[in-house]
Amino acid sequence: MATDTKVLTAHVPLGLAEKVEAMAARLERSRGWVMKQALAAWVDQEEERHQMTLEALDDVDAGRVIDHHAVQAWADSLGTDKPLPPPTA
Repeated sequence: MATDTKVLTAHVPLGLAEKVEAMAARLERSRGWVMKQALAAWVDQEEERHQMTLEALDDVDAGRVIDHHAVQAWADSLGTDKPLPPPTA
């Protein structure tokens, strides 16, 4: 079963290339396999970060925010004898 692929080319620092080669050897995998795994993980992480940002912006638009001064007062109270409860929206 063939899958469609596209070759992407990137210049990477020599130190990073050496780490990829060492990892590929240790895992008994190709450099390409290591690069695909790393790129897929990074893309997944960035997609999740983007989704979380959109959700946070929705919260702001809906007024689900906590006042900065309340957060600062709570943070300042941490480590004291009488820490404040965490502020809520």
